[in-house]
Amino acid sequence: MSAPFPLQTQTAVITGAGNGVGAEIARALHAAGFRVILTDIDTEATYRLAEELDLASELALTATLDVSKPSDFQEVLDKVVDRWGSVEVLVNNAAVTRAQPLMQIDPADFNAVMGINAGGVFAGSQTFARHFIERGYGRIINMASLAGQNGGTTTGAHYAASKGAIMTLTKVFARDLAQYGITCNCISPGPLDSPMVHELVGENMPQMLRNIPVGRLGEPGFVGQMVAMLASPAAAFVNGACWDYNGGLYMR
Repeated sequence: MSAPFPLQTQTAVITGAGNGVGAEIARALHAAGFRVILTDIDTEATYRLAEELDLASELALTATLDVSKPSDFQEVLDKVVDRWGSVEVLVNNAAVTRAQPLMQIDPADFNAVMGINAGGVFAGSQTFARHFIERGYGRIINMASLAGQNGGTTTGAHYAASKGAIMTLTKVFARDLAQYGITCNCISPGPLDSPMVHELVGENMPQMLRNIPVGRLGEPGFVGQMVAMLASPAAAFVNGACWDYNGGLYMR
């Protein structure tokens, strides 16, 4: 059995860590010295990423977590605490993306997307907050979206509304948990240079780039660096904030 990790090694649980932005977040946290727990419903993807980050499986481990099932959060938390004693960071990244015309969205589909995206953030934050309160320390970082700020242009109303709800939940948890040494913040990316964005935008990419003041897409890796900064103990005075990363598409 390997020697115990030093006390300064903190543990971060990332949802939706198998691909895309979630994988970049995991890479950035791992590079910053965090022990990362890669959770996703795509177990093969998390296995590949864990092998990339740490073949010894000491600082990068995987767990199956479906954010639509609140009990999954508790199961992952219990397993990590049982092995290492604590978790310090939760990154709520997992989400479903839907691009659909407003009048074609079935109410059941709207509720399903809201339940997975916003409901998952609520359930995860609430579950881990109980543990953070006991320890007197914690960091919660939620992934919002430009769509939640401007109503969405290439995504559906259900996705945009869920991301707007996540920004509001960030403020609620930030306000109520600050007294326990816990901060809660969110990051709101605009269009990123990712397969998902290229698939959604398709042949309209040249027009999109013309509409972005800086004339380019964002880098998923930089989002990971933003998460790592907000997850650090040094970020204690950042709370209830939404960090925009959109090339000037939305200014406030």
